[in-house]
Amino acid sequence: MRSHALKKKAFLATAAAAGITMVFPVLCAASENDIQTYTNTDFAMDTVVSETLYTTGDDINSKLTSVLTDVETNLLSWTNESSQIYKVNADSGKDKEISDELSGYLERLLKIAKDSDGAFDPTIGKLIRLWDIGGENQKIPEEAEIKNVLKDSGYQKVSLDGTTIRMDEGCSLDLGAAGKGIGCDSILEYLETQKDVSAALMNLGGSSVMTYGSKPDGSSWNVAVTDPRAENDDDYLGVVALNGTEFLSTSGDYEKYFIEDGVRYHHIMDPSTGYPAKSGVTGVTVVCDTGLEADALSTACFVLGVEKGAELLKTYGADGLFVDEDHHVYLTEGMKERFSLLADSYSVEDIIE
Repeated sequence: MRSHALKKKAFLATAAAAGITMVFPVLCAASENDIQTYTNTDFAMDTVVSETLYTTGDDINSKLTSVLTDVETNLLSWTNESSQIYKVNADSGKDKEISDELSGYLERLLKIAKDSDGAFDPTIGKLIRLWDIGGENQKIPEEAEIKNVLKDSGYQKVSLDGTTIRMDEGCSLDLGAAGKGIGCDSILEYLETQKDVSAALMNLGGSSVMTYGSKPDGSSWNVAVTDPRAENDDDYLGVVALNGTEFLSTSGDYEKYFIEDGVRYHHIMDPSTGYPAKSGVTGVTVVCDTGLEADALSTACFVLGVEKGAELLKTYGADGLFVDEDHHVYLTEGMKERFSLLADSYSVEDIIE
């Protein structure tokens, strides 16, 4: 298996082409307020992290990366024995005390699971690892294998009482579908303590983007969303404008997948079937005011499809963009004000309510 160092090197070598979105910040020289612009590319949460910082103080990009690493290592990792998620999984079937921070995240994620009727489910880690799409052992599992892991899945198997969590024995938490969003939320908390920083942009592997504050020239942050069926990495579907502090997440069937006998098997699982979701969409982009919600909702909406997904987004006051297999783009009302179509092969359609 390839080492972390080699993996990091490979990711950094292709950073310009990585991910689903590319962000184009308008870089500027020092203004009359001595605002400096610092950019950095690093590796955290198993992905390339691109950072742009506007500040009158020091370059703290390396600190932002370390915040992400800390979230993964001490909170979210299901493989690191020091993380809270690892310890909760090891004690499934028993009451377990967790931090206020993790309890707060889980409460919100379980609400999204319930509101989406299980389209988002933080307990399907065993299923994801069984398929291992994008990994070294990706395969189409046997039906019996899928049923075996699904019996231990289901968000209803998890309950919270303050900072006490209890899961049915055999159940296993995996917050990977919301991990980058949680990382972005942690970055926001840190930036709010840094008075010298007026604005920042974080791009985690292209699929999760956070903008903080306003650029010195007052213009929007423009996020280019890739055409899900593009032949080239720089072929874009369109551009989404973010203003102030906002979070964007994209889920697509082109991030991790393999094709066998003409069928595309991608990494976004439908918890109700145990197979890659088949909702007719190829990509979903969500914009809202927290990273956790943006990340989890984009996954849920991909599983739900256009109509049900749009209804879910209304519940959270989020904006969404759906791309279907027939090259149609569906925009919620709020997204219509943000999105500019670039790809000639697509058309914008109304969502049927």
